[in-house]
Formats: sequence, structure tokens, C-alpha cells
Amino acid sequence: MNRFTSFAVALFVALMAVAPLFLNAYHVDVLNSIGLYGLLALSLNLILGEAGLFNMGHAAFYAMGAYTAAILNTRYQIPILWTLPLSALVAGFFALAVARPVVHLRGDYLLIVTIGVSEIVRIALVNDVFGITGGANGIFGISRPELFGFVIRQPQHFYYLIWGFVAFTIFLFLRLKQSRFGRALNYLREDEVAAEGSGVNTDYYKLAVFGLGAAWAGMAGTLFAAKMTIISPESFSFWESVVLFMIVILGGAGNVAGVLLAAFLVIGLPELFREFSSARMLVFGLVMMVMMLVRPQGLLPAKSRQFSFAELSNKGSFR
Repeated sequence: MNRFTSFAVALFVALMAVAPLFLNAYHVDVLNSIGLYGLLALSLNLILGEAGLFNMGHAAFYAMGAYTAAILNTRYQIPILWTLPLSALVAGFFALAVARPVVHLRGDYLLIVTIGVSEIVRIALVNDVFGITGGANGIFGISRPELFGFVIRQPQHFYYLIWGFVAFTIFLFLRLKQSRFGRALNYLREDEVAAEGSGVNTDYYKLAVFGLGAAWAGMAGTLFAAKMTIISPESFSFWESVVLFMIVILGGAGNVAGVLLAAFLVIGLPELFREFSSARMLVFGLVMMVMMLVRPQGLLPAKSRQFSFAELSNKGSFR
């Protein structure tokens, strides 16, 4: 990073660290919502932005994580934060089971399948197929999270939990982006046919990135369940997937900073104009349309990755 970028990042981190000290509970709660959507958008960005795989059913994995945590907590009294790895495993394995039969699909065909998966999950939750989801009423009485005996109750407390998780996710995903795994995903995004011809196991990387992105969405679902203490199918509708897709595209698919900036705009701006409730979504929709016409590549588009001859010719480098 150059000096200006380093200074901007340091200033942003400092402002976010002290923000709860100067804001009221409502505005802190808005920042908490931005953090949760940012976390979900980062997990979708891994699939859509880094690998170029269209996914409009990300809310299904979010729901799997939230319901896993809620069921384990309310039925078996497992502390809610202890369910984070279990929620990740359930959401990740569910994504692998769903993606395995359709991993060969591309573009809009994959998009349609993921929409169908999202609706199947939502309908199963509403109809309480296995008798454990509470149907349309959802699950109540989820306990508050605890850390070393400290019960997290206030929005200010959740703020540091959520944004601490966001910071860890950014660090991990940026490291992943620079790894061999990240290079393979970018190669897959730029030209799948050339990648496969150069020895990249495309099916393996598609499944791996779907599983990883879904696992992270599952953990975000656990944080959501812990924050709300009640969940229902309404929180995981198709609209949630649309919002996440919109955040990634608006911010610039593949750009972590752009995705976070878009999360602030998409989630934060409507809250600032809540007093104009009758027109705020209309204005917001018009702004989105203008944005897509003026800058379709997003606010901070990711640069196309340049591959060296060695990377393109070495058939074993991505296996």
C-alpha cells in the first residue's frame, strides 16, 4: 500500500474503534447491521468476486447457520458462541451437497439454481419440515453470547464482537487472495476454459470456494441469532440474497474495500433517511440505477489479474 492508502486505512480503523463512544444506541445498532451485511457480502464476494460464480441464494447458507445455532442453543443449551464452528460446518457441507451436482453450470444457469435453493430452504423453514424450526413463528429464547463470563447485551458490546469478526475476515480473505488458492480462483474467474486447459481442477476450486463462502455466511448467521435472540424465515428471504448481490456488484466485485463501502451505502443510507420513509426506497432505487449506468464496474473495481507465463503453463501449480 502507498502512504495515502495506509493513512486512510489507519484513520478508518481508528474511527471505527472509537465510534461507539460518541454515538447513541440506535446509530451503533445501525453500524452493527452494516457489519453483519458487510460480513455476509465479504463471504459472497469470495464466490462472486474472486471466483466469478453467480450466486443469488446466499441467504440460504446464512439461514442454515442461524438455525443451527438457534436449535443447538435452545434445545441443548450449548452457548451460542460455541456453535460458530458447528454452524460453519453445517452451512459449508450443505453448500457442497447443493453445488456438487451443478458445479459444471455457468453464468445465469448457476444463478437460477441458487435462487431455487434459496426458496427451497425458506419454504422448508416456513413449513417446519423436520419439526425443529418453529415454522413461520421461528425460534425464540436464544441466549445472549458470553465471553469469559461477560454477557454481551448492549449494542456497543455487539459492535466490537461483530466488527472484530469483520476485521479478522478482511485479514484472512486478503491473505487468501494472495495465496495459490486465490490465484486459482482469479484464473477461474478470468477464463474458466483456459484455466481448465492449463491444468486447474476447476470443479475442485468451485466446490471449495462455495463451501468456504457458505461456511462464513453460516457464522454470520450465528452472530445474527445471538444479536436478535429470535429468528424466523422472514429474516432469510430472497430479498436478502438480492441485497448481498447488490452490495458486491455496487462495491466492485473482488474488491474488499469496495464491498465494505457499498455495505455502508446500501444499509446505512436508507436508515439516515428513515424520516422520509414514503420516498426513501424510491430515491435509493433511482440512485442505484444511475450508478449502474455511470459506473457499471462498481465503486472500487478490482483489477484484472495478470498471470505470468509460468502460472499459465505449469499444469501442476494449481492442483
